Amino acid sequence: MRTILAIDTSTDRTTVGVVRDGVVIKELHHDDPLAHGEILPKLVEQLLEASSEIDLVAIAMGPGPFTGLRVGIAFGQAFALAREIPWVGVSTLAAMALAHTEPEFVVAIDARRREFFCEHYSMGKLYAPAITLQREEIALVPFPIFYDPPTAQDIATLAATAMGVQEPIYIRKPDAYPAPKGVKFRPWTHMDLVDIYALEKSIYLDDPWSMEQFKEELAGKGRQYLVAEFAGKVVGYAGIMLAGDVSDILTLTVAPEFRRRGIAREFLKRMVDWSRNQKVDAMMLEMRVGNLEAEPLYLAHGFRKISERVDYYGPGLTAIVMRKELGK
Repeated sequence: MRTILAIDTSTDRTTVGVVRDGVVIKELHHDDPLAHGEILPKLVEQLLEASSEIDLVAIAMGPGPFTGLRVGIAFGQAFALAREIPWVGVSTLAAMALAHTEPEFVVAIDARRREFFCEHYSMGKLYAPAITLQREEIALVPFPIFYDPPTAQDIATLAATAMGVQEPIYIRKPDAYPAPKGVKFRPWTHMDLVDIYALEKSIYLDDPWSMEQFKEELAGKGRQYLVAEFAGKVVGYAGIMLAGDVSDILTLTVAPEFRRRGIAREFLKRMVDWSRNQKVDAMMLEMRVGNLEAEPLYLAHGFRKISERVDYYGPGLTAIVMRKELGK
């Protein structure tokens, strides 16, 4: 007989179970996306009261939100090491798919931030590998979508096949990036206005902000203005303001010789954090059509085109209006 301890923390649910020769001896779960680390050891302790003899640990390896996913993997591997028994990882989405027999369907895990990790199955086989879809995109999927977390039996069944997974499955880029080396970020002051204005005029030759506009913005309320400083020199600046139930990015500018160093990305990260702290629903910005440097940055951070404003930057210069939802 083979007794498997199945563990999953890659969804909002913490699931554990003991499965012996394909039969579930006991299964427990707890629904709380923030309690994986606290609840997992307690659930496993209860399971071991039903069956303390474990031959194999089966761990759902994702995809899933990073923190919760790591809890299950670290615990399962440590448990196996302490018991001197093997462990095997399985794809969470593949385990979810075992419960369904429809000709064509999608399984999905809430990735938060209005995104979902999804896999497409057709005729019982994987049709398209895991991808991340926005909430608006998944609403357009023409097939049945199943969100139920995998059961202990599904995880154990998959672990008994040759479809093991050795590394966590991450299909979304991590949020954490190293800060630009040697660059200091801080709120701007009146002492920075001369340098900011000089940089503004050198970059936006056709329509720069005036010094008076900068002074007015600095004096305004419900705003965050930042500068990037390298060796005592201002090499970038950014600003954002509250506008009802959204925040609006007013400017994000980096000196040409300091681009592609992560400065704009760091500005954007800080403005996203500031917006979340203001409890707004979304962020907005306008971007000139054809700005091939800025567009990939905004798309990578979840901004999506919602409209256009013709002649916004002057005759023949159209602006793309972009929006980022600040849901979970």
